[in-house]
Amino acid sequence: MRMRRNHLLLLLAATMALAGCAKMGQPDGGWYDETPPHVIATMPADQSTNINTSRVTIIFDEYIKLDNPTEKVVISPPQLEAPDIKSGGNRIIVNLKDTLIPNTTYTIDFSDAISDNNEGNPLGNYTYSFSTGDRIDTLEVAGNVVEAENMEPIKGILVGLYSNLEDSAFTTQPMQRFARTDSRGRFVIKGVAPSEYRIYALQDADANFMFSQKSEKLAFNHDIIIPSSMPDVRQDTIWSDTLHIKSIDRVGYTHFLPDNIVLRAFTEEQTDRFLSKSDRTNPERITFYFSYGDSILPKIRGLNFNSDDAFILESSERRDTLTYWLRDSLLINQDTLRMEMTYMMTDTLGMLNENTDTLELVPKVSYERRMKELQKEREKWEKEQEKNKKKGKNYETEMPVEPLPIKTQLVGDMMPDSYFYFESPTPILSADTSRIHLTTKVDSIVINKPYILAERTIMADSILPAARRFFVLRPDSTGNLWTQGTSYNLELDSAAFTDIYGNVSKAEKKAINVKKEDEFTTIVFHVNKSEDVPYVGQLLDKSERVVRQAISNTGDLTFNYVKTGEYYLRTFADRNGNGVWDTGKFATDLQAETMWYYPEKLECKAKWPLEKTWTPTITTDRLKPSEITKQKPEKEKKIKNQNMERAQRLGIIYIPKNH
Repeated sequence: MRMRRNHLLLLLAATMALAGCAKMGQPDGGWYDETPPHVIATMPADQSTNINTSRVTIIFDEYIKLDNPTEKVVISPPQLEAPDIKSGGNRIIVNLKDTLIPNTTYTIDFSDAISDNNEGNPLGNYTYSFSTGDRIDTLEVAGNVVEAENMEPIKGILVGLYSNLEDSAFTTQPMQRFARTDSRGRFVIKGVAPSEYRIYALQDADANFMFSQKSEKLAFNHDIIIPSSMPDVRQDTIWSDTLHIKSIDRVGYTHFLPDNIVLRAFTEEQTDRFLSKSDRTNPERITFYFSYGDSILPKIRGLNFNSDDAFILESSERRDTLTYWLRDSLLINQDTLRMEMTYMMTDTLGMLNENTDTLELVPKVSYERRMKELQKEREKWEKEQEKNKKKGKNYETEMPVEPLPIKTQLVGDMMPDSYFYFESPTPILSADTSRIHLTTKVDSIVINKPYILAERTIMADSILPAARRFFVLRPDSTGNLWTQGTSYNLELDSAAFTDIYGNVSKAEKKAINVKKEDEFTTIVFHVNKSEDVPYVGQLLDKSERVVRQAISNTGDLTFNYVKTGEYYLRTFADRNGNGVWDTGKFATDLQAETMWYYPEKLECKAKWPLEKTWTPTITTDRLKPSEITKQKPEKEKKIKNQNMERAQRLGIIYIPKNH
């Protein structure tokens, strides 16, 4: 009996202590306002029908802020003349400038732009609607828009519906209903009437809500969208504070479909050809920059010089950048070169026709100034040699000639399938392989190893000689592979390379250490193809840089000699077999090549081959791993729960107003 009485006394003491620590009350200064603003009146009333006024007024129970209405507020159908949206005090006033369309539901979607003026409590996603007819359309269509090339979410792109199912509608008519994607690339088109639709995305440069400029990013597909709805149930989590869940309730709601559309947006290749810029920054070369390449190269006729046999031509791979190297030093020293250049240019009808420009090209530094600077350098050198002579030090009798600076580097890590890379700042006349030595040691004996020195030159024309500036060195062995775990020495004698101006390279040595087998692994992916074309697989690092590439007709992608670490994988259907991703074209009904990302990170360990089977799919929840997605979702606006945190610090029991 006494033991029971002691237990009761202890329980009473604990209760009194708890009451002393967590007591009812409020802190000095009162509680924070954590109640979001509420709409108390709208004119016309929300979801009214047969409306003929273009002015909408929304009144709240407190002063509010409207954040970035130009970007966040979406009015559908689209308004060709920008509406006037003003906020002040406790109201928002919207004046529509376009003439109202009969029998149409209008929605004004404020997204998360509305919050109270003091504490910034967000109202949440708020949409106001009215109809000029006798019914309100309430269906919704939702999905995501991503970059076709890299599956990045696109923020702020328009997504619109057309009940006209012809392709021409997208280029001749504004969208009927539209939405703008959020930071996740997510869109929800509201106020949709029952019908059949085509859907498009557009980065609208001229605000006419249709595809009217070749530079506008777009997305399209041929799926027929049939909006619908169904009753559904979802879980709703109620939090008692920032750390504790009060309850998880099952809440009924209307589920609008489809809600999983994925649109892959691309920018069409700009094929209109014109001369963007001509440049002679350096006296020995002239560069022409075109908007697009062409198989027919320009014809140059010198007006104050003889252009016959005057140039060596260097072309970019796409032939949109052409560099003409001057072969004759007399022309290099001539400050002004006047010429006629005839080239293929797109006319106003979109056709390629010959166009002739008269050009006058001048180097950045004149010949006279270059000679003065050279003379200053010689005088400085002569003074230094004279000082050395008087002091009895070694001195030179001839001014040294600057060697031809050959850039040498490894391409990628020194794996067995890597190669050595040479780059010259000027075209090479000759590469003397008798002055290039590749050796290794076997039992302390130096052995010469055979190698292949190959040019990396894009042959620009059958008439003009091509500039040779890039060379690749690889071992002349089975499969042209370096031997694993072996050290090589690459030695260049003086004058191994000579350029077209007579400059020669200096002597140089490089050490090449090839990684051992236990420092890398192999990755094999068995890809279940959905398109009957070659697939290109690309192994990516965390910066999304391509570190390895593999091409397969069967879908089996193999990546050899992969360094240990973390990687990601993507693959695309190489429709034209050129080994690079290609964009689409709306006029010819050509989609961009399909790109897929493997959804998981790849953990690669040395000597542990990785083999996986993968069926690539594109769904709204499996677009790209979040770790390498650069367009991150913006932080969702939430009530801050400052009162709960403050009460816990002060030991006060806080009961929210809505409890």
